Amino acid sequence: MLWPTSKRTIDLSAPVVMGILNVTPDSFSDGGQFADLDAALARAEEMIGEGAGIIDIGGESTRPGSARVEEQTEIDRVVPVMEAISSRFDIPISIDTSKSKVAEAALAAGAEIVNDISGLRFDERIAEVAAATNAGLVLMHSRGEFETMHSQPPVENIVAEVSNDFRRSIAIAEARGVTKDKVVLDIGIGFGKTVEQNLELLARLDILAGAFADHALLVGASRKSFIGKLLDGAPPDERLRGSLAAAVVAVMNGARIVRAHDVKATAEALKVTNAIISQS
Repeated sequence: MLWPTSKRTIDLSAPVVMGILNVTPDSFSDGGQFADLDAALARAEEMIGEGAGIIDIGGESTRPGSARVEEQTEIDRVVPVMEAISSRFDIPISIDTSKSKVAEAALAAGAEIVNDISGLRFDERIAEVAAATNAGLVLMHSRGEFETMHSQPPVENIVAEVSNDFRRSIAIAEARGVTKDKVVLDIGIGFGKTVEQNLELLARLDILAGAFADHALLVGASRKSFIGKLLDGAPPDERLRGSLAAAVVAVMNGARIVRAHDVKATAEALKVTNAIISQS
């Protein structure tokens, strides 16, 4: 499977690790660690050396309880980092945002993918921005408004809910000019889902992979709270082994991209996983 962006075509025949780079003061796992430009650059270089195939940069935390930041604040956080990384390294950069103006600024600064956690619910114009620039577009399943995404009552059938929302997101994207090959789908682990529903989505990911065979699936379970709950309350920095288990299962069930904090460990685990799958 190939994923064309505005700058290249990303080969997804083997699973790709999307390294997380949050330039925020309040992200749930690494808030404040990479808000400084030099620290962000150093982390980007480190992730590239560890095996990241994409770097996903976010300037607004989407953790439970987080509040929206102004567009300009988000732009001021991400643009200098993207300009610096894109001028030094040849690696696909993704902007993690649900605001079209932030997406525009990021794409002008060197990004080539827009990663929208709202699946075009908050700002449909993101699709127009992606179409105009030939950017790749990640559409994630979530429910509720920004402030209530993590507190939605659980739906009865989570696989059907995600499937229906994917169809809605894809229809909006295509109506606004995004071609099918540009769209990657993210099941939205941890966003308004119970622990059991997160587990069900991972266990039954092959159903979604079959139903949406024209689109690569992305899974971002890294350090999420459901892993902490399964591991007797482990804090984010003690969820590596659980995160790796989720990543391996996701790839075995059809995920082509895994979004992760711990790039080296994830890349190594998925290299072995892919070698096993290739012999099946």
